[in-house]
Amino acid sequence: MSSRQVDLRAVGRDVQSHLGSERPSGAKRLLLLVSLAHLVSHVYILALPPLFPFLRDRLQVGFVELGLALTVFNVVSAVAQAPIGFLVDRIGARRVLAAGLGLGGLALLSIGLVGTYAWLLVGAALAGLANGAFHPADYALLSAGIPKAQMGRAFSLHTFAGYLGTAIAPAVLIGLALLGGPGLALGVVGLAGVLLVAFILPMRVPAAQGPADAGKQPADGGSPTGGTIFTPAIISLTVFFALLSFSNGAIQNFSVAALVSGYGITLTQANAALTAFLMLSAFGVLVGGFLADRTRRHGDVAAAAFALTALLTLLVAVGDLGALALTLALGAAGFLSGVIAPSRDMMVQAAAPPGGSGRAFGIVSTGFNVGGAAGPLLFGWILDHGEPRWIFGAAVGFMLLTVLMALRDRWAAGKGAAPAAPTR
Repeated sequence: MSSRQVDLRAVGRDVQSHLGSERPSGAKRLLLLVSLAHLVSHVYILALPPLFPFLRDRLQVGFVELGLALTVFNVVSAVAQAPIGFLVDRIGARRVLAAGLGLGGLALLSIGLVGTYAWLLVGAALAGLANGAFHPADYALLSAGIPKAQMGRAFSLHTFAGYLGTAIAPAVLIGLALLGGPGLALGVVGLAGVLLVAFILPMRVPAAQGPADAGKQPADGGSPTGGTIFTPAIISLTVFFALLSFSNGAIQNFSVAALVSGYGITLTQANAALTAFLMLSAFGVLVGGFLADRTRRHGDVAAAAFALTALLTLLVAVGDLGALALTLALGAAGFLSGVIAPSRDMMVQAAAPPGGSGRAFGIVSTGFNVGGAAGPLLFGWILDHGEPRWIFGAAVGFMLLTVLMALRDRWAAGKGAAPAAPTR
């Protein structure tokens, strides 16, 4: 082989590396499909609650019985999430994601078709099992197929898609139910998820991590290379996720009741304040993605953003603000709480063992279920005892604990600051 041939091949490799060959388009397609799956998963989560008035009449049951279906969904999801994370790393994230989409869609479709209360509970259990697949599979696929320098933005777009699914679900479900009943609504949503499986199964996962990381993340998130998963970092992040769930759940689920009963504002004004919190959270996620790609100090970003969130929430808890000021304060708090989401996910990815993203995200995501199950009991007790301002006060307490956890993990990782990641 001549030196000229060697030189030409070297030049070809350089050009290919700069152009990225098919990686950029492959990574974009991967991000699009995984984000669509995340959007659909959030629609699955909220498929039943908007239909409760329709289902109550159709099934001839009360709201307590309907609420039991949500309890079944969440309990099954909480129990299933960590084992499914191990399954992701064993057989591949693409297969598990397709199975979750298909099972969730068929579960909702069957609830709409069968139309009995007993099957509502069975379908809710199946949908909960399917829900346990999304976070482990999604994050394993993104960790394997997205270039490292773009990971924060990819996580932020993925999270934003979930927020979008949450936002559109009530309008879509209620609109379809008004058009043709709850069976049509559940059938359309379920069928949409099943159809998406046809795009997920043939999806290629580009090996986008580069030579240094090629051995860490298998292309499909499967075939783990080993490594202990129950590390102090993973356990700490599980607690971190639970604290996030407590504080965000207080505002998302109980702020309207607290504002109406303790702040002298109308239901419309209280809903406007919550809407500002939720909408600006979604845009905060997008900004957080850019921050996450420009630093390796993800714990510092999370701690700083959530400390400011706590300060704004404390202002709501103790101040006598008018409706406009409350809306502005909660909107700003929502934006900052959204900023931390990509850094939070980057912290989990960094703590995952080689080939163990599915297990890591499966385990830490159970923290959300813990907060989602225990939080309502605490916040309901606060409201029942006539202390609506303590909804925000308790949220502040959990936020400060979250800040301490983030700083603790930062200090435990090493006293010196990590160098900033290169930008692109």
